[in-house]
Amino acid sequence: MRIARLAGIEVDQRARDCLARLDRDTPIDYRELAVLLACEWGRNPPVRVGLSGGQGAGKSTLGTLIESASTELGLRACVLSLDDFYLPKAERRALAERVHPLFETRGPPGTHDTSLCAACLDALEEAQEVRLPVFDKGVDDRLSERVVEGPFDLVILEGWCVGARAVAESELVGPLNSLEAECDADGIWRRTVNRILREDYEPLWGSLDALVFLGVPNIDAVRRWRSQQEQARPANQRMNAGEVDRFVQHYERITQRMLEDASKNVDWSIRLDEDHRIAAVAVRDQ
Repeated sequence: MRIARLAGIEVDQRARDCLARLDRDTPIDYRELAVLLACEWGRNPPVRVGLSGGQGAGKSTLGTLIESASTELGLRACVLSLDDFYLPKAERRALAERVHPLFETRGPPGTHDTSLCAACLDALEEAQEVRLPVFDKGVDDRLSERVVEGPFDLVILEGWCVGARAVAESELVGPLNSLEAECDADGIWRRTVNRILREDYEPLWGSLDALVFLGVPNIDAVRRWRSQQEQARPANQRMNAGEVDRFVQHYERITQRMLEDASKNVDWSIRLDEDHRIAAVAVRDQ
């Protein structure tokens, strides 16, 4: 297993058997990583795990594979997407009118229901029925829910900004890209995002027992991979290249900072190359 060698981890026959039973239509690197993580957490379950990385990094794919590998190893696992906790469209519009127009676009801190997310994380550890929201990106709104039955041994929260930290306001003075220059020249939006990140999101990250970070090569890779994701959507719901670029600019500042800080705050730091393969794995000493 190439990924095990990158991580400096020995694997046993149980892990190899688990790998052989995972979906072969998924990338082999992600299958191997999922098995390593499931085996590690099976020996010493962390209960709550954060899985983060830029758009298109493969968080959903990896989360699903971890869930499957955990099942093979006798663990009950549940994956939550932070995306499903986006505020409904009407609430984001109200926020845009009250605070700043850029809050109408889903994604940045301030556009999620973090209280609901925290409540769901708590409920999944109990023996009860849990109703989880489902957000439809095609229509940009929360439309349905799914029902799962706890308790779970392992709960994974995946999302692009999971683990992100607020920065000093001195770092927010100048615009980073054309979106900020044109739509946030006075810095109200980015300062508000930063404050909400500190007050509402960091306490949520603090409830996590471990954090895995998929590090994209650069922001251009995020644009390219996000454009590839768009091709899987119905034609009338796809963003074109210009729309993808503008959309990604909403995420750019925090994505860049997370790439800079990855080695400081995460337990498993995974670096991806331009071809979407895993190039390096760093595991923090426990």
